[in-house]
Amino acid sequence: MLGKVEICGVNTAKLKVLSNEETLALLRQTKEGDQAAREKLINGNLRLVLSVIQKFSNRGENPDDLFQVGCVGLIKAIDGFDLNQPVRFSTYGVPMIIGEIRRYLRDNSSIRVSRSTRDTAYKVMQAREKLMTQTQKEPTVEQIAQALNIPREEVVFAMDAIVEPVSLYDPIYEHGGDTICVMDQVSDHRNTDENWLERIALKEAVKHLGKRERRILALRFYEGKTQMEVSSEVGISQAQVSRLEKNALNTIRKNL
Repeated sequence: MLGKVEICGVNTAKLKVLSNEETLALLRQTKEGDQAAREKLINGNLRLVLSVIQKFSNRGENPDDLFQVGCVGLIKAIDGFDLNQPVRFSTYGVPMIIGEIRRYLRDNSSIRVSRSTRDTAYKVMQAREKLMTQTQKEPTVEQIAQALNIPREEVVFAMDAIVEPVSLYDPIYEHGGDTICVMDQVSDHRNTDENWLERIALKEAVKHLGKRERRILALRFYEGKTQMEVSSEVGISQAQVSRLEKNALNTIRKNL
């Protein structure tokens, strides 16, 4: 995506960038019904869409599809922007474009979410966009919950359920060409190569023990019984259990 010059027939190398003054002037004309101004406003903010879809470059999605979806978000931002609010259009437009792309990714996700949860999530997204249009800033979870008259927890659960999955190859830090991905920070200390080798070595070492010694170790260290309890179960004295246990552990150490 980063090296793609043409997206949806648009030469991204020649995209025009509007100044804040030009954007405001075109927004005023658009609000008055000037379709030509609306067209110029859309074309003049396509680079904004392009910058947003770069954030989703590691999703494996077709950049043409993401660009088209991003343009839908841009148009919604143009239609919903309030000129009376002291906010730059890009500040309002970027979250709208990101939201539209995330909605597209959720709808095309292989992870299935229950219909009721999805419906709640869509209501949350609609309430969020409505509140953003009114206040020109990101609403809080409490504000969304109050607008929908539902518990705060439902809002959180619904949004968590439809959030797009994180790839193990997503970069979380990059400096000097060295990239750290999510998978570099996720580890299982119980199933490392070293632990597997230790288990195999231990299994081989235990094979050198007699049947009674293996039973004593199993009762002592797997079932957590005392030497007195083991002596009663095996039918030998506690002193014999202690001696056999010690000899068995020494044998294992030697074979390891």
